[in-house]
Amino acid sequence: MYELSVRQHALALVAQGRSLNSVSKETGISRYAIRSWQTRIEPLPRILGAPIRDTPADPAAYSYLLGLYLGDGCLSEHAHGGHYLRIACADAWPGLIEECRTAIMDVHPQTKVYILQRQGCVNVTSYSRSWPYLFPQHGTGKKHERRIALEPWQQRIVDDFPWEFVRGLIHSDGCRITNWTTRHISGERKRYEYPRYFFTNKSTDIRNMLTGTLDALGVAWKQANAWNISVARRASVALMDAHVGPKY
Repeated sequence: MYELSVRQHALALVAQGRSLNSVSKETGISRYAIRSWQTRIEPLPRILGAPIRDTPADPAAYSYLLGLYLGDGCLSEHAHGGHYLRIACADAWPGLIEECRTAIMDVHPQTKVYILQRQGCVNVTSYSRSWPYLFPQHGTGKKHERRIALEPWQQRIVDDFPWEFVRGLIHSDGCRITNWTTRHISGERKRYEYPRYFFTNKSTDIRNMLTGTLDALGVAWKQANAWNISVARRASVALMDAHVGPKY
């Protein structure tokens, strides 16, 4: 997240003929962020007349957090303004809880993150006035009962960091499991195990976001049933293992 004055300074340096690399090194701002400010045509959103810090400080972390949010996240309004971001994480996956907490801090360094214990899970929670602008999919009702679509700037981040997005979706509403079967070979019945990935979400829009990204990455998938996406081919599972992996 960057103040408007910081953005203006970085863009002024670029306007002087400086390269994105040199401006990034001098200011500590990623080239992606500077480039996105150059191409941004929509006005900066405002709250109470002040510019909102609506650019993720770490686009890769945002792509992962976006996947978590679409799967198990929500925004709730505070009585005095601003919103709480809440990501539900099962107690069984302490590594996921920590990764979620870290991603929120990387995306919005100015905010605080705390853990609210619930039965069998925790809500990784953070308060900010910026969350509705960083997650414009927020709305009334359940996600699968309304249209969910990414804004152009969000899609650009997903296109730049697709594996992080897939990882966030799988870590929220997906899993890596090991199936097994038996075969008769030379008169003996032998057991074979093979891993696969599943993603389960009632929202057609969110499932399509996953499958479209998987297509772009060359990962083969199948529609297992109405709500489930399966990745089972050996080469595709190997790709998922290299970039996603099981929850822990």
